[in-house]
Amino acid sequence: MTLMNLSNLSVSLGRRSVIRDLNLSVGKGEFIGLLGPNGAGKSTLMRAMANLTPASGSILLNGNDLAAIPEQERARMIAYIPQNHEIAWPISVEDVVSLGRAPYRVPFAPLSSTDLNAIEQAIMEMELEALRHRPATKLSGGEVARVTLARALAQETGLIIADEPAAGLDPAHQISMMRVFAGLAERGRTIIVSLHDLGLAARWCDRIVLMNNGGIVADGSPQNVLTAEHIASVYGVRVYTGEDEKGLILAPTDLMDTKVRNSNDAGSD
Repeated sequence: MTLMNLSNLSVSLGRRSVIRDLNLSVGKGEFIGLLGPNGAGKSTLMRAMANLTPASGSILLNGNDLAAIPEQERARMIAYIPQNHEIAWPISVEDVVSLGRAPYRVPFAPLSSTDLNAIEQAIMEMELEALRHRPATKLSGGEVARVTLARALAQETGLIIADEPAAGLDPAHQISMMRVFAGLAERGRTIIVSLHDLGLAARWCDRIVLMNNGGIVADGSPQNVLTAEHIASVYGVRVYTGEDEKGLILAPTDLMDTKVRNSNDAGSD
């Protein structure tokens, strides 16, 4: 079942065209990895999907015009996690996570039992129990990333859009995060994450959307999209690929020759 549909989507930042006539359909319960080199348009696309940047064309969420959905209602449907995880106020980790319940609450009203359960579940899923009372301004970058993700989980939306959520996380917490996302998708929630780690995307996402130069190069299963040919063309690198009972194994191994890389770079944003 379709959750979001993008038709002829275009986005310009100043005079620069970043996304051009892009079409994409997102189904309920999908775990989508959005991949592409720096400047491919991934972050701009995700911000447009969260109605955070002006765009032309059409974005429908559950068949309704995204921009016409009231802000509070939209916040109950979409959780957006930006690249910048900075937390400015010295409030506790638990209080930061509780902000995810704002779309469901009357201002200044106490937290309900439903709110408290959602907050506790998010803290547990992101393994933040030992940090719950620590000021968020005293955390490492990786810890802040996990807190920001927990806040989005507490929001309990049908769609989570996360821009490079693995950045700053150690390998164990990267895998833990991807497990959480995969579990949410299995329970019917839709996850869209941008990643630079091709191995993580290959291993955990059930669908890959590969972008370059403001458009979609390939869209499908990891096995069909993350081919040596696609990766060489888009990233200019060689990869090792394998497979086991859990799926695709992929690791970049070297750069392509200079001629191929220069040809790829000539069309980048």
